[in-house]
Amino acid sequence: MPTDSIALGQPTVGEEELAAVAEVFRSGWLAGAGPACRRFEERFAQVTGTAHALATANCGSALFLGLKVLGVQPGDEVVVGDYTFPATGHAVVQAGATPVFADIRPDVFSADPAHVEALITPRTVGILAVDVAGQPGDFDEYRAIADKHGLWLFEDAACAAGATYKTRPAGSLADLAAFSFHGRKGITAGEGGALVSDREDLIAHARKLHTYGIEPAISREGSNALPIPEFHELGYNFRMSDVQAAIMGVQLDRLPDLLAARRSVAKRYHEAFDDVEALTVPVELPDREHPWQAYLLTVAPSISRDTLALRVREQGVQCNFGTYASHLQPIYGPQTPLPVSADAFARQLAIPMHANLTDAEVARVGEVVRAAVQSLS
Repeated sequence: MPTDSIALGQPTVGEEELAAVAEVFRSGWLAGAGPACRRFEERFAQVTGTAHALATANCGSALFLGLKVLGVQPGDEVVVGDYTFPATGHAVVQAGATPVFADIRPDVFSADPAHVEALITPRTVGILAVDVAGQPGDFDEYRAIADKHGLWLFEDAACAAGATYKTRPAGSLADLAAFSFHGRKGITAGEGGALVSDREDLIAHARKLHTYGIEPAISREGSNALPIPEFHELGYNFRMSDVQAAIMGVQLDRLPDLLAARRSVAKRYHEAFDDVEALTVPVELPDREHPWQAYLLTVAPSISRDTLALRVREQGVQCNFGTYASHLQPIYGPQTPLPVSADAFARQLAIPMHANLTDAEVARVGEVVRAAVQSLS
């Protein structure tokens, strides 16, 4: 591959993040769940239109904590959108329950509400819906199904910072929502996550669980006594460090510009590929704002997606498959076939998408992908 390859994903960080980290260094509080975390949590709750936020080590821990405070027990079933990185299903298994995977819409790849409802049994306790590539699924429909059957609703918003659904921010669409700040996400500290909700009881319980089952140390600062916490339930070390939280504070400042840059790239990709019969460009539904965490092309069955990916990579453009059809992963054992999700898994191609792409790089991606498709047609 050429040394000047165009990256699939790339964070946007600079002197502002370094200055924020330096401030944390000067404060002496680098550990988790400190003052920088609390400041970030307050701001992130505002961004997501929720009352409460909890900063976590990553999105996987946020998903797991959310399931625990929702009361998931062994023997329970959770309906999960199938087309997602398996962290979603893993969290259900780690919480002791069974993920029951729902097939997806063929246009935006989020869980098909009709299939979600068809999977509900007496053992079902909730719905875990995924914002695929950041675009929220059909949350009004999911909510109606959840309310009808007495279930909770959990939003896997790992990729969705800055997205909206019918003008409502991603994160505010369910009883709980989990976000990721991994390096390929729209805002990032390299790693990290958050759990958000309007329900104070859920976030307060999750806050204890993410610090081994006790209140974080910052809550005991300034006490006139010598508070000695007691451990009443099993907890975990799922805290975000204050170093990461300081970076995330700057990333929130950047968020509007980062979203605008990604949307501009998506628009140019649409124009570059709209007339290529062997490629289907991703859909942004009119009642949603897509944050474009990823740009997923769907390759016609007449062309090998894998061969196309290798041809594109040979020309110095990074690319990858879209995401996973979770039900096909061996860890979950034999599963009922989900043809729409399986088809997306076999045919989707992720091409470079990040806020640092130059006009020349976007044009180069378009040229390389078009030429590679033509060579295989």
